[in-house]
Amino acid sequence: MTLTDLLDEEVSNAISLSWETRDGRVVPATEEVQFAAGVRLNATVLYADLSQSSRLATEIHQKTAARVIRGFLRCMSRLITEHQGTVTAFDGDRVMGVFVGDQKNTYATVCALKMNYAVTNIIGPRVSNHFASLRDAGFKISHAVGIDTSPVLAIRAGQRGSDDLVWVGRAPNLAARLSELREENYRSFISEDVFSVMLEPAKTHGGQLMWEKRGLSYLGEETSIYRSNWTWKP
Repeated sequence: MTLTDLLDEEVSNAISLSWETRDGRVVPATEEVQFAAGVRLNATVLYADLSQSSRLATEIHQKTAARVIRGFLRCMSRLITEHQGTVTAFDGDRVMGVFVGDQKNTYATVCALKMNYAVTNIIGPRVSNHFASLRDAGFKISHAVGIDTSPVLAIRAGQRGSDDLVWVGRAPNLAARLSELREENYRSFISEDVFSVMLEPAKTHGGQLMWEKRGLSYLGEETSIYRSNWTWKP
């Protein structure tokens, strides 16, 4: 059998497979999901993305870039887990967190504001003070966080021994899109669905709204999102 035949067989098996799905209340581990099964969840997805990582990787020494990226991802991951989220994937300089439960949107948005504090007041100054090459290059650590909520389906994909969970639904896609936005000093971007259900402490501070409404073209349609430049000290 040629490689072309094997690839054709792989696709045929994947699209004709009989699926079993179940409802979930917690974020499953990869080994808890069978290859012919999926887990349905109402989930809030957060993506935290390091800005200018391509410049960091090409203009700065690799070891320096690696240390910066590692520090960023470790801090973002710690904040996700501290706010009842589960770290589900890393994609280069970006980390994905999934939140479930009644207060998932509040936990995720507060997490985003604390991420902004961490980057602005901890990661940025620490990195700048430690690496003269970054100071000389005028490189400033920045980021963006995107959050959306929707029903999702977690499936197991890949080859046995080299597989992971894939999250299917609007939330992971829109959250990833929002994390790619670069708008002045705004660092946190959330969907209207997230804003409408998160609790008041995540919306206002001292009677002042921390989020600004704006429009976004997504999949050919205009949708409402909210952005914030506020920080929240961990």
